[in-house]
Amino acid sequence: MYDRILVPIDGSDSATIALDHAFEIASDHDAPVTLLYVADTNEPSQTRIGTDVVDVLEREGNEIVSDARERAADSDAPVTTDIVQGVPHEAIVDYAETKDVDLIAMGTHGRDGLEQYVVGSVAERVVNTAPMPVLTVRAIDNTPIYPYESILVPTDGSEHATTALRMGAAVAKHHGATLHLLAVLEDQLLGSLGGESDRESRAMDLLEDGEATANDAGVDDVVTAVESGSVPTEITSYADATGIDLVVMGTHGRTGLDERFLGSISERVLRTASTPVLTTNRRDV
Repeated sequence: MYDRILVPIDGSDSATIALDHAFEIASDHDAPVTLLYVADTNEPSQTRIGTDVVDVLEREGNEIVSDARERAADSDAPVTTDIVQGVPHEAIVDYAETKDVDLIAMGTHGRDGLEQYVVGSVAERVVNTAPMPVLTVRAIDNTPIYPYESILVPTDGSEHATTALRMGAAVAKHHGATLHLLAVLEDQLLGSLGGESDRESRAMDLLEDGEATANDAGVDDVVTAVESGSVPTEITSYADATGIDLVVMGTHGRTGLDERFLGSISERVLRTASTPVLTTNRRDV
């Protein structure tokens, strides 16, 4: 399923947790892992200083890479490292494309001491621009479970959701995991589709089609559910209540509505989910 895995590292807790989780995935798939540190030399406060700051950032990168290599000592996966300069999210995606990476695994927050929303946006920008799947992991008390036993795929019938369903079904089949399909009814987004019964009927049809797609992919254990409320809140609440190990979703939502706005659903989920979130912005996985 994965042949080359890229793990951006910055020394933060979330990056370290993502790194450990990536090693488990890599060992399972016999895939090599590249550890990438991006020296962000494009901040105005840094570029004014000149070459000295580049040296400082690269020394910091060498230390972080060295620490990450030590954590890789117990992993069966081959590990390589690299340090590049540039805007973090752009450098990560460019590097992944150049190296034909098929999975990026990263923490959702960056260096300690910086405001989380700003640094967290690095992961969100990677999620929204990378042509390959991105696995994000938050720094929480619970260690991510692997192999996955239960996988959640929220669905709304869009192309991106259908792509996520195919990807989630492939992961579930690989692990022999239970696949949960969730449709969320939100008045603000679905009010134009008719009354409550019409919306529930459409949601059940979506879930029935999704279950058939999962069955065709070789997944026999499928659970379906319909919830009402805020989409990102209901996704994370369902994941917590049912003990989900992985959430799989597309980065954009319902066809015909503004994609930038709908993309924020996946961003809000990856900011708050207590489990790893695997995302894709492709339509042809």
